[in-house]
Amino acid sequence: MTQYWSSTFTLGILGGGQLGKMLLDETARLDIRTSVLDPSAEAPARGRTETFQRGNLMDYETVLAFGREVDMITCEIEHINIDALAQLEKEGKIVRPSPGIFRTVGNKSLQKAFYRDHDIPTLPFFSFENKREMLDRLEGLPAVWKAATGGYDGRGVAVLRTQADLDQVPDMPGLIETYMEDKREISILIARSPSGQLAAFPAVEMVFHPTANLVEHLHSPTSLPAEVATRAREIAESVAKAFDLAGIMAVEMFVTPDNRIYVNEVAPRPHNSGHHTIESHLTSQHEQHLRAILDLPLGSPRALFPAVMLNVLGGPESGKPRYEGLTEILREEGVYPHIYGKAETRPFRKMGHITVIGATLEEALAKAEKVKQRLVVTAG
Repeated sequence: MTQYWSSTFTLGILGGGQLGKMLLDETARLDIRTSVLDPSAEAPARGRTETFQRGNLMDYETVLAFGREVDMITCEIEHINIDALAQLEKEGKIVRPSPGIFRTVGNKSLQKAFYRDHDIPTLPFFSFENKREMLDRLEGLPAVWKAATGGYDGRGVAVLRTQADLDQVPDMPGLIETYMEDKREISILIARSPSGQLAAFPAVEMVFHPTANLVEHLHSPTSLPAEVATRAREIAESVAKAFDLAGIMAVEMFVTPDNRIYVNEVAPRPHNSGHHTIESHLTSQHEQHLRAILDLPLGSPRALFPAVMLNVLGGPESGKPRYEGLTEILREEGVYPHIYGKAETRPFRKMGHITVIGATLEEALAKAEKVKQRLVVTAG
């Protein structure tokens, strides 16, 4: 067995954003060497890694050259050159999760077809290559339009209610999905190792910003009936097995008022919906991802405390960030702010998050409501 710690083994990480930064906290704890590739000279992960390379994650030659210098490659972002990863795998490099997962997940039409073909419950949909085909097949409104590629953090998704909404749809490949008005949105982080170990974190419920289509806060535990939570976990496990996952994956799901569950989409990496695990669980999502890709024993996903996670989003102005109210919230017990270290704030940009824990979920929610009013990101 390879000795990953205190050795020359080097883990290559594609992407040096906040997720990479948090993953590096775990590699440092085990003394695992890392190298990070990111397009920004001011990437949050830059100061945490032994080697930092600035380069385009979508450029074939850049990713290929980076991958040849390390022993294993993992990713903190989906927008990467998959062909380069596939070539590296052919050359014998270990890539976890596999390039095939990123190829499927990176195209929403392929992702939805994957669920259909593997009997994984997902909302009815149809794919199209252009706007004319979409209009010819559209049977009525409201409906949900999704771009096949390029969407993230709420971009590339729109609810179509009127002719004006239809007029705004770009002429590009995408899909139309059945619109569901009354639903809850949950996420389950599921880890799977190459040897087949599985570990699922308890479900979290996500509450979205009314205009930005970004998670405003999430909380765990949810109020799902036990049998529904069990069914959601089983679906997440079936998704991980179908993808032959090695690593961690967020499985986002819709739950209807009559407790039907539909998979919305997945992210094959540590995810915003798992940030709370750093303070509130025996094993964080980042540690679990590292354990999974290295095929080490998976940690316990058991929760220690009820938790709420608040995203810290950029305000209406752009510029150098100022965090107003941070000192004040640090006076609160059970409040853990994480500042990502991004050099510029922009409207709705994820600048950090705050985890709030409590003896009960009600206590954590009440504390989170106070904290939310106090921390503001402005441009200095």
